[in-house]
Amino acid sequence: MLIDVPYNKNDTITIKTAAGGDEIVCRFVDEDNHAITVTKPMALVATENGIGLGPYTFTVDPKSNIKINKSSIVFVHKTEDSMAKQYVQSTTGVALA
Repeated sequence: MLIDVPYNKNDTITIKTAAGGDEIVCRFVDEDNHAITVTKPMALVATENGIGLGPYTFTVDPKSNIKINKSSIVFVHKTEDSMAKQYVQSTTGVALA
């Protein structure tokens, strides 16, 4: 039997939060029964040119490992390719083809 793993360590993932409905694009680090650990979280923001990425936290080093309680998450999924490329460019400065 083949087990489908939706995302792996260091994948770019999207998290939708329950309370605020925020959509967060971030790098997956780890998870356990209670929390998912991510780094470099960016929030989707509406701009005059469409959807963009902005800081999700302003007072925490974005390179920190941040634990998000699973009870506050609606879903987690691997990020669509074009947004993942935009995320990599925003967080590293490297533009992917």
